[in-house]
Amino acid sequence: MKILRSIFRRKIRASLTIFGIAIGIFAFVVMGSMAEKLNKLVSGGLDYYGTRITVQDAKAQMSFFSSNPISISKIDEIKKIEGVKSAYPSISLLIEEAGAVNFGVPPMIGGGDPRQEVDETYEISYAKGRAIKVGDVRKVVLGQDLMRDLNATVGDQVKLRGKKFEVVGIMEKTFSAPDNMAIVNLPDAQEILLGDIPAAYRTGIKEEDLATSIEVFVKKDVDPKSVVTKINKNIKDVKALDPEAFKEQVANSVAIFNLIIFAAALIALIVGSFSIINTMIMSVAERVREIGIKKAIGASNLRIMREFLLEAAIMGLIGGLVGLGLGWGTVRIINAITAESGQIIFLTTPRLAIGSVVFATFLGAFAGVYPAWYASRLNPIQALRSE
Repeated sequence: MKILRSIFRRKIRASLTIFGIAIGIFAFVVMGSMAEKLNKLVSGGLDYYGTRITVQDAKAQMSFFSSNPISISKIDEIKKIEGVKSAYPSISLLIEEAGAVNFGVPPMIGGGDPRQEVDETYEISYAKGRAIKVGDVRKVVLGQDLMRDLNATVGDQVKLRGKKFEVVGIMEKTFSAPDNMAIVNLPDAQEILLGDIPAAYRTGIKEEDLATSIEVFVKKDVDPKSVVTKINKNIKDVKALDPEAFKEQVANSVAIFNLIIFAAALIALIVGSFSIINTMIMSVAERVREIGIKKAIGASNLRIMREFLLEAAIMGLIGGLVGLGLGWGTVRIINAITAESGQIIFLTTPRLAIGSVVFATFLGAFAGVYPAWYASRLNPIQALRSE
């Protein structure tokens, strides 16, 4: 009866320990999925803005994402700068004028010159339909999230800023900014941008001369920083933004955010590791006589230690699998709810899933080192005398 009670207590403690690890991994997976989504979003931005120089109006307040108008006539001046390969007008506008609260990049209208594709290094593939072509009027290509939000597909009509557009293409899922974008031809975006400018300031403004930025591509083996310096020095009323500065600015911001997220998850895991240590120490205390018998019939210290380490690692593994299941299920439910508004907040990647289980297993084994070492060092004679 005493043995049965001991086994029952050990199982209860093991279950509670596994539960503690599972809660830690659950927090790790949920927070890690948020970080993975952010990193994927930022990676897309780095791939895009990190391959070109962005030129904006000198009065623009928001780096790389300004909506301040800039004159397309500046392109002729920019092309004369040594090292410049090509330059194209670009327009970025919020789909909703007021702008809603979003996780990441809000739904955007992107307008550009289709001829930019010749120099474009950021590849976009299409799940359905085609890209915007020169001469297209009131045609639009939608990202996956925006397609779902607007409940539209190729051939449908959608409204953007009160104007009807025919959907001619749907982009492949990228888990980054293009998923929430509506890409239109430059003249259509210029018409919307002109409508954003207060009537009192429209005098003298030509619709066909409007852009919010100019995308500049440099020649091969030319340092973008030198071109940025020349543009800022020789062209009035504009500011050129260095792609390397963008990468550094974003990388620093994301690093801090990731640190906060993983620090919070790590605290939960550390609490779980103390639970394993406590469980294993209690297990050793209750199995002293068993350990003594094993050592008396020839079990080595290494074998005893290995047995307890394996037990701790298995608890970590089970806790990791349970926590991964709970975390994955939770983020799936939340994503399903938020997808209705075109927002995907979490992204559970294979590396996060595998890493969380491996980490939980390692954490279990690490937390079991001291109890296992203590068990292996027990004197067999004293152990056999214990009750």
